[in-house]
Amino acid sequence: MKVLALIPARGGSKGIPRKNIRLLAGKPLIAWTIEAALASAHVSSVVVSTEDDEIADISRQWGAQIPFIRPAELAQDDTPGMAPVLHALDHLTQFDAILLLQPTSPLRTTADIDACLLLAQTRQANAIVSVCEPESHPGWMYTLDDNHCLKNLTGVPLCTRRQDLPRVYALNGALYFARTDWLRQHRSFISEDTMGFLMPKEKSIDIDTLFDWKMAELLLAEQATARI
Repeated sequence: MKVLALIPARGGSKGIPRKNIRLLAGKPLIAWTIEAALASAHVSSVVVSTEDDEIADISRQWGAQIPFIRPAELAQDDTPGMAPVLHALDHLTQFDAILLLQPTSPLRTTADIDACLLLAQTRQANAIVSVCEPESHPGWMYTLDDNHCLKNLTGVPLCTRRQDLPRVYALNGALYFARTDWLRQHRSFISEDTMGFLMPKEKSIDIDTLFDWKMAELLLAEQATARI
C-alpha cells in the first residue's frame, strides 16, 4: 500500500501568527510532524501543501516534498478542511491511501503513525481517525434556555460519578487516514464505518491557542529531559 503523508500548512494562521514555522522547543512547529512522518516505515512520501513560500522553503529544509503550491483560494480562513486534501489527490494520483497529519499536533509520534497504518492494513479499514477521551464529559454539559435554566445537552441521565458515565471519545486532530478511492467518493474522513484510533491525552494537544502552545512546549521539554 502506497501511503501519502500530507501535511497541510497555510501561512495565514490568526490565533498564533505564523505558528506553523514558529519555533517550538527548538524546531519549527511543522518540523515535528515532518520528522515523525519521514521516520515511518509505512509512509511512501511526505508532502506539505501550502500557499506560503517561507513555509515551503522550511519544509524542504526538514525533508518534506513540495510538488505543488496550493492556490491561495484554498488557504483562506473559511476554506473547507477537505479542499486541500482533494486538491492534493488531484495532483498526486499514484497513492493507495492518504494520511493527513496536521502540524498542530507535534506530540504525535512515528510510533503513532505506524500503529495507525498497521491497524488500517490488518483491519482493511477504509478510514481511521485518531481520538482521545475528552477532558469534560458531554453528560455534564448544558445549554441555557431563555430563562437561564440549565438544559442537559445530551439527554444522558445525570450521573454524579464520572465512572458511571458512558465512555466517549473526541477527535484529537492528529491522524486522519483513508483509502484514496474511498475518500474521493465520500469526500470526508468521517463515515459510519470510520474506525477510531485511541491516543492518550498527553499526545493529543492540538495547538490553537498560546495556552496549547505552552503546554506542548512543556511536554516536549519533559520528553527531552527524560532522554538525557
